[in-house]
Amino acid sequence: QVQLVESGGGLVQAGGSLRLSCTVSGRALSRYGMGWFRQAPGKEREFVAAISSGGNTGYADSVKGRFTISRDNAKNTVTLQMNSLKPEDTAVYYCAAQLIGSGNFGSWGQGTQVTVSS
Repeated sequence: QVQLVESGGGLVQAGGSLRLSCTVSGRALSRYGMGWFRQAPGKEREFVAAISSGGNTGYADSVKGRFTISRDNAKNTVTLQMNSLKPEDTAVYYCAAQLIGSGNFGSWGQGTQVTVSS
């Protein structure tokens, strides 16, 4: 079973940057597509970005051009670089893993808080 641990959250002013990391253990990262999701207070969890096992990426319209997802299979790490942060980016950010062929994100991390002040 794969385990996911997020890190890198914190408090930042609007316009600033943060870099979130997701460390994967228990299984080889290369077997998984990976995603980042977020949940703001009082809102449903929403998709942010994803990267396939082959390196193809996809982004929510709200973060396109500002966030970049990447992966390093050798280090078992997935990164979300967040630039030009806005107060509406404030949320708990979750890393998720989708085993190739499974069709859904079946493994989740515990989340890391990102707070953007205006």
